[in-house]
Amino acid sequence: MFPPVANARKIFVCSAGFGEGHNTAARNIVEALNLVGSGQVEAEFVDVLGASHPRLYEMLRKGYVRLMNQAPSLWAGMYRMFDSPKAGVSPAVRLLAAERKVLAERLEREKPAAVVSTYPLYGYLLDEIARQGGPRDFLKVTVVTDSISINSIWHRCETDFFCVPNEETAEVMRRAGVPSDKLRVLGFPVSPRYADGDLPKRPDPTGPDGRRVLYMINAGRQSAQETVRRLLEIRDIELTITVGRDMEMRGMVERAIGAHDRTRRPVKLIGWTREVPALLTSHHLLVSKAGGATTQETIAAGCPMIISQVAPGQEEGNAQLLVDNRAGCLALTPEKIAEAVQAAFADDGKVCREWTANIAKLSRPGAALDNARFILDRVGLEGGTGFQPG
Repeated sequence: MFPPVANARKIFVCSAGFGEGHNTAARNIVEALNLVGSGQVEAEFVDVLGASHPRLYEMLRKGYVRLMNQAPSLWAGMYRMFDSPKAGVSPAVRLLAAERKVLAERLEREKPAAVVSTYPLYGYLLDEIARQGGPRDFLKVTVVTDSISINSIWHRCETDFFCVPNEETAEVMRRAGVPSDKLRVLGFPVSPRYADGDLPKRPDPTGPDGRRVLYMINAGRQSAQETVRRLLEIRDIELTITVGRDMEMRGMVERAIGAHDRTRRPVKLIGWTREVPALLTSHHLLVSKAGGATTQETIAAGCPMIISQVAPGQEEGNAQLLVDNRAGCLALTPEKIAEAVQAAFADDGKVCREWTANIAKLSRPGAALDNARFILDRVGLEGGTGFQPG
């Protein structure tokens, strides 16, 4: 999409696919850097973990997702272990010799103006490269993709700046000892599409176009089936369901839809799609798990969220952000989800309107562009001159 630009300064944006938020943030920053710094910068997505051992990486990635969804108590214990200051990361980093070598060679060869990381392990890789005498003459920025429940692994490495999604997260990190002058509250880097003004707008929930509910199924097949059945029983809503690439889940949902009373409003079933921004801006409520990217995108879209699942650790902060700001609610069973949808639209949508007004106060649809401008400003490129967060 963005061809190499002659004499452009290189910027690496490093990530790994352990959790949806890391890669989403990284790719959005790459897009924003190339948009804002057009002609001056060539931003590139870098994943040395995936490139060095692709089969092992994919196995570990799938294992991580399975652990989060099927053994949350085990994951909670691991999360607490990583959070302990006694949990040394350096020995583990030294085992990643191939990954460290690949990254060090690229730093030496391509001489980037900045290295931006949306996955905390890269900070430690860069520390080890510098300790061994490798390159360090570049801006180092860590973009924190979690909210409020911040594992200390994010900030125990060296970095020039931490870009964080909200003030609540900045305060947590200040209390943990991170210097204020290293913190920048710039928002989670959602797609620049959220800021372009061309996305569809949701209709009035009391109008003739109905009350639109988007159910994004991420995990938990049995509960998802029952949730679909419960939502189908609610009259006066237009239901859209996304199932991603899970064909087995699609079949289950299709059977549930086929069995429901067809005198009710139609149901849309969608597989994998690039149109999540348009879906979020055109629906009144989202039902989904409190994943990093999902939570931040629904905030950017101004679409309140009924949280159906919370993985221990990082997702707890995402849920807290919405609940504390009265921009949605927790509903962790199919029965509670259906009750929450009905309550949100009761009394001419009073609760839904309140949530919508509150989530708008959190929304930063131009966050990726703000992050990009800040980075460009710090490396002295014109696209970031006079940076002011939008």
